[in-house]
Amino acid sequence: MPRNASRTRRYVNLPSRKSPLPFSDAVRVGDTLYLSGRIGIDPATGMAPNDVEQELRLLFDGFEAVLAQANMAMDDLAWVQIFSPDLSLWERFNAAYLKRFSKELPARAFIGSGPLLKGGRFEMLGIAVRR
Repeated sequence: MPRNASRTRRYVNLPSRKSPLPFSDAVRVGDTLYLSGRIGIDPATGMAPNDVEQELRLLFDGFEAVLAQANMAMDDLAWVQIFSPDLSLWERFNAAYLKRFSKELPARAFIGSGPLLKGGRFEMLGIAVRR
C-alpha cells in the first residue's frame, strides 16, 4: 500500500441532494467515515415533520443512506452524538434508535441544545469504522 493511501479522502454525498451545501454528507479517511450532522427533513416541505416518529424515521433513513453510499451500515458506527432542544424526547429517540442496530451499540452522547435548523428536534452525527 502506498504510504499515503490510508490518508486519501473520499467525499460521500447522496445523489438525492438537491442543492449545494457548504459541507459533505460524510468524509472517509482510510477505514474511518466521519458523518456530518443530519436532521430528519421531509423532502416535500424542506422542514422537519410535525410527527416525532416520522422525523426519527427520516433521520435514521438518511443516516443509513449515507453509510450505504460508503458501503457501511449502522453497526459500523463507533461513536454517535445527538443534539436535541427537547430532552423530554430522550426515551422516544432511544426507542427508534435501538431498532436500527443488530449488534453492539456505539459510544454515544445525547446533548441538550438550542433550536435546530428546519424545526428539527434531533441532529445526529457520527464516526463509523469499516470492519
